Amino acid sequence: MKKTDNMVWRFFASVRLALFTLLVLATTSIIGTLIPQKNPPEFYIEAFGQRAAQFFQMLDVPNMYNSWWFIGLLLLFSINLIVCTIDRLPNVWQMVVLNNLETDLERLEKMPHRQVYHASGDATALAQIVTGFLVKKGWRAQSENKSTGTLLFSQKHAWSRLGVYAVHLSILFIFVGAIVGSLLGFKAGVMIPEGSATSTAYETGSEKTIPLGFSVQCDDFNVSYYADGRTPKEFRSTLKIIDSSAKEPPPPKNIIVNDPLTYKGITFYQSSYEPMQGFNVVIVNKDTKARHALQIPFGQKIPWPGTEIAFGVINQETRSRMGDINRLKVWFYDGQGEPILFWMDNNTTQTISSPTATYEFQASQVYATGLQVAKDPGVWTVYAGCTLMLIGLYVAFFLSHRRIWVYIVREESANHCRILVCGVSNKNKLAFEKEFTALVECFTQDSTFTNA
Repeated sequence: MKKTDNMVWRFFASVRLALFTLLVLATTSIIGTLIPQKNPPEFYIEAFGQRAAQFFQMLDVPNMYNSWWFIGLLLLFSINLIVCTIDRLPNVWQMVVLNNLETDLERLEKMPHRQVYHASGDATALAQIVTGFLVKKGWRAQSENKSTGTLLFSQKHAWSRLGVYAVHLSILFIFVGAIVGSLLGFKAGVMIPEGSATSTAYETGSEKTIPLGFSVQCDDFNVSYYADGRTPKEFRSTLKIIDSSAKEPPPPKNIIVNDPLTYKGITFYQSSYEPMQGFNVVIVNKDTKARHALQIPFGQKIPWPGTEIAFGVINQETRSRMGDINRLKVWFYDGQGEPILFWMDNNTTQTISSPTATYEFQASQVYATGLQVAKDPGVWTVYAGCTLMLIGLYVAFFLSHRRIWVYIVREESANHCRILVCGVSNKNKLAFEKEFTALVECFTQDSTFTNA
């Protein structure tokens, strides 16, 4: 049975099926963009109502891009592309590798672009002159002797006919990468206070924990503000990987938005932060060089073990609704005289003088860094598909298969020849017409050839 007689084959090779599937994929993608994904059921009940939320859950709309029916649409479209390619590629490939020197000579007379000249001389000598014209204009000529004369042929970008199939292949690459990323990857989030570490993350839209296989620690966090002193301008985390199985873990890295940390295929993006009710404190006795560093809560008296020193943050001023501390009031006592009270700016150092010693007191608010955690093993396949698509689209839209024939025919009268110059392009006819005109001008400007 021929493929064209097989109804199943004809169905999957249909261009209408491709257009229909594309339309459905585009429509559902718009819906998936407008309806937030991977939120808890309560969110959809509150936003869309009980019935709509139940309908969404039934069709798995909150997780649409991982739903069975969306992946089924991708597979249907992929099968459609593969079958269309198998169905049409052999004919296109024949055009790419076709021996154009065997073209029917009568067909040359009917080419859309053609010009006839006459010239005196031997056909072989004239063929050499014409070959020079072709080479001058960037055409690499082939020749073949016929019973009535000599046929020259040259072409450009025959492989450009395959551009559309490169686009087909790129779409399949993108689909495969997306499915691999969906099935084997994840998107999650985690909040890590300064000085703490975690080996798990929480899947976006659920409370499912995802083991990372190593620990990530936030060593430091800093936030800078615009001139108004209230609007965050940039927040930066210093992350350190702790992995006992690694021979040499990567060094700590400062990450900001659009500059993430990647380790073992898992990428940590800076996404948010949260001020905490605590402070990082460092006290240095400038006389003895003794140093004490720790995190302290707000409103508590904290001793320095082994000394008479005690301290605490007893008041604070915030600069934003989130709770960012602008200034803090410190209570400090070293066992000599009266306790010392002073205000200081957040994340600064204050010098404290007592009768027996001088101290440097540094305090900064503790923050928790908000990280988006993502693993996508199919991302490089998607990148390869996008690159291939750009190449395929360029070839398909900006290059064309252009062909030139020159047929030199010996006439019955001695020492005279008829020269037929003709050509055709599968697209971009206007550009080919200009190129063809530039070639025939070589004949016009040479006195050997007379325009018929």
